[in-house]
Amino acid sequence: MCMFLIPLMTLGLHGTVCEAKYLESINVTIPSYAKWGRLAMKKTKERYPQAQIIDYLHIGREDSGGISTEKFKLWLKGKDKEFGVLVNIRFDTKTEQLKQISFSEVSR
Repeated sequence: MCMFLIPLMTLGLHGTVCEAKYLESINVTIPSYAKWGRLAMKKTKERYPQAQIIDYLHIGREDSGGISTEKFKLWLKGKDKEFGVLVNIRFDTKTEQLKQISFSEVSR
C-alpha cells in the first residue's frame, strides 16, 4: 500500500504514516526539524505568493526555558529579484504548540 502513496508525496501530501514507514524501510532518517521545515515553506509561500522557493537551509535549533526555535533560511526568486528569507519558528518544546513565526528578508 505504501508504494501506491509515493506518487502522492509530489502532490504535497506530507507526513502520512505510510510515507514515514516507507522512508524507514529504505533507511532514510527523517530529521527532527522536518515538520517545522514544511511549515516554514508553507507559510513563506503564503507570505510571498508570487515568488518561488528555490533553496532551503535548516540553520539550527535553539532551546531556552521550555521554548524551542527552529531557524531556516529560504531563498526565493521573485519576478524582479532573488532574496533570502530567514524564518524562525518558536514552539513549546514539550507540547510542540506553535507560539510564533517570524520572517526577515535578507539580501545574501
